[in-house]
Amino acid sequence: MNVADLVDQVSKNDRELHAWAHLSHTAAAEAVREGPLAGMCFGVKDVIDVAGMPTRCGSAASDPREADTDATCVNLLRHAGAIPIGKTVTAEYAFRAPGPTRNPRRLDHTPGGSSSGSAAAVAAGMVPFALGTQTGGSIIRPAAYCGVVGFKPSFGAVARAGLAFTCESLDVIGWTADSVGTASAVADVLLPAGTEAAGASRRSSVVLLPHAADHPLEAQALETLEHAADRLRELGVNVQTAAPWAHAGELARTHELVMYYEIARSLRPVADRHGSALGQEVLDAIKTGLTIPGTDYILARRAQERLRHDWSSLIGAADFVLTPSAPGFAPAGLSNTGSSAFNKNWSLLGWPCLHLPTRLDARGLPLGVQLVAPFERDHALLAAAGQWWPALREN
Repeated sequence: MNVADLVDQVSKNDRELHAWAHLSHTAAAEAVREGPLAGMCFGVKDVIDVAGMPTRCGSAASDPREADTDATCVNLLRHAGAIPIGKTVTAEYAFRAPGPTRNPRRLDHTPGGSSSGSAAAVAAGMVPFALGTQTGGSIIRPAAYCGVVGFKPSFGAVARAGLAFTCESLDVIGWTADSVGTASAVADVLLPAGTEAAGASRRSSVVLLPHAADHPLEAQALETLEHAADRLRELGVNVQTAAPWAHAGELARTHELVMYYEIARSLRPVADRHGSALGQEVLDAIKTGLTIPGTDYILARRAQERLRHDWSSLIGAADFVLTPSAPGFAPAGLSNTGSSAFNKNWSLLGWPCLHLPTRLDARGLPLGVQLVAPFERDHALLAAAGQWWPALREN
C-alpha cells in the first residue's frame, strides 16, 4: 500500500477512534527513499513540529499556522527514511485534560494520556510507531492502557528543538511502538550510540518494586508483575523484591512541585493572551504553580539533579528495576487519563523506562510491566527487553 492509500485507510479507521488531530495526504512528497527506517510511516504527537502541519497542542489557544520546519527528532527520522503522516491527539498542552481519543482495545475505556493518540494509533495498527512526550506518565501509561510498547528515554537523550514543552526539567520525547524491535530501531536513529554494555549479555540483577507512594496496585496488575518476575528468574535473572521505597513519597512531591512551577511559567504567556480559550485544568495548573516559592523550586531542582546520577543510593547494585506501568487496567470512561503514580518518580529522575505489554484479560484489556534502567543506559534497557519480552508474554 502506498502512503496516500495508507493515509486514506487511517482516516477511515479513525472515525471512531479519534487518534489523529491532523493527517497529511502529501506526506510522502519529501520522503527519503533509503535508510534504516525506509518507508516506515509514523505519527507525531501534536506538541512536536512537523513542517507543513500545524502544532495545535490539543488547544484552541494555540497557533493554527503550519510549522515551517521539522522538530529535530522528526528531521532525523525523515533522513532515516521514515515518513510522518500526521499529528496525533494530545491532552491540552500535554497536561491532564483528555482529548477525544478512545482506547482501541475497548472504545469505552480511556487510552491514557497525554500521548493518547500516539498509543492508540499504534495499538490500532495504523502506524508501527508514533512519537510522544512524557512529563509524568504520558508515554508509559498510554502504552500500558493500549497494550503497546512504550519507551521514555533518559532526560535529554533526544533533542527537544521543535517541541512545545511545558516543563523544561521534565519533558522527554519518546515513542510508542508495535514491538521492542521497532522501538530499538527508532532509538538507533534518535539516541546517541554511546559506549554502554549490551543489555542482558551477562547474569543480570533486577529489583522488583511493586509499590507507589500514593496509589494502590490492583490485584491483577500485581499478579502480572509477579508472573513477570518469576519468568525472569526462570531465565537466570537475579530478581529481589524491594521493601516499600522510602524515597517514593518525597520524589512524588518533588515531581509535583517542579511540574507545577514550570508549567505555570511556560503557559502563563498563553493564558495572558488567550486565557478564554484554555481549559480549566490548564488554568488551574497555572494558578497553582504561581503560588510556589522560587526557593522551594531551586531546592527541588538541586535534589533532582543529585539523585538523577545516584542510582546506587536508591536502587543498590541491581541492573534494572521491574515495576508496574500503571495501577491496573485502563479505567472505564473517557473523562480522565488515569494515574501517573507509577511513572512520575522515574520522570523526575530522568531514568529511561520501557513498558512491555504481557497479557490481555477476557475483555481484551491489556496489562504489562515497566522496566527502568540507570540514567543514560537506554540501549542496555532496550537490549535486555528484547531478550526478555518473548518469555514475559502470556498471550
